[in-house]
Amino acid sequence: MTDITIGADISKDHIDLHSLPDGQTLKVANDRKGFAAILKWIGAKRVQRIVFEPTGPYHKAFERFMVVQGLPLSKLNPRLARRFCEATGQLAKTDRIDAALLSRYGALLEPRLLQANTQTHNDLKELHMARLAHIKDSTAAKNREKSLTNPLLKRHNGERLRQIERQIKAVDEAIMALIVEDEAFKARFDILVSIPGVSQVTAFMLLIEMPELGQLNEKAAAALCGLAPISRQSGRWTGSAFIAGGRAIVRHALYMPALVACRFNPDLKVKYSQLKAAGKPPKVAITAIMRKLIVLANALLRKNQKWEPRHP
Repeated sequence: MTDITIGADISKDHIDLHSLPDGQTLKVANDRKGFAAILKWIGAKRVQRIVFEPTGPYHKAFERFMVVQGLPLSKLNPRLARRFCEATGQLAKTDRIDAALLSRYGALLEPRLLQANTQTHNDLKELHMARLAHIKDSTAAKNREKSLTNPLLKRHNGERLRQIERQIKAVDEAIMALIVEDEAFKARFDILVSIPGVSQVTAFMLLIEMPELGQLNEKAAAALCGLAPISRQSGRWTGSAFIAGGRAIVRHALYMPALVACRFNPDLKVKYSQLKAAGKPPKVAITAIMRKLIVLANALLRKNQKWEPRHP
């Protein structure tokens, strides 16, 4: 039997599907009855992958259901899907067309398959998203504080800030409790916080937002968080390399740890000094340290060992 690739365009109410190479299509409701109809439609066919784009909260139930059924899933960055659509010359955009393009993308480029997350990881992810929302609220409240003059509004804003601080603390405690209860997560957490510059909060973020860490090679680890230099060269012209793409949430969270590591991590402090002595701008040198940090974390997790200094 020929393996099939399915493209799934997920909206709030419906899911449009297109399979290749047979070209069959299906439209179902985005609920458990619809998911069951998809399984019946697939039948005994061998599925190579189901390709879909994340659509806020609307894809989550579909993803969980299909993972439980053991079906291979590929979650595609919408930007990549859009670029592929443009490359094919397809200007029209409908749910049915998008499903067909997603199936073509999957069949031609074979994007990476998702790993099935444990319930603990799903709970940690939900808590971390709530933490990020609280941080955003806190920043907004602090910005409002600078322009408030009315005593009542200033008092309300101060109360709101204190409430957000309590909520962040409660979320941090809940995250830590889940990590401590899970032996695998606790072991990985202990390895990460052993690295000078990596705080408890940074370790949370790496465990939750980059679960592949420890299973990648150096280049893949750096590329996954957008810290792999991208070369620019054409003919005799060579431009400056730059970083782009990847998981911005990880990249942004590594900036402050890199600053700390430049001062207190003996190995990375030496590397930072070498880069500065070579004439690298501070921002370029710090970006290099960010890359070193993620590569180091990946290597230690792969070897299942804590950090130890190389230099006396």
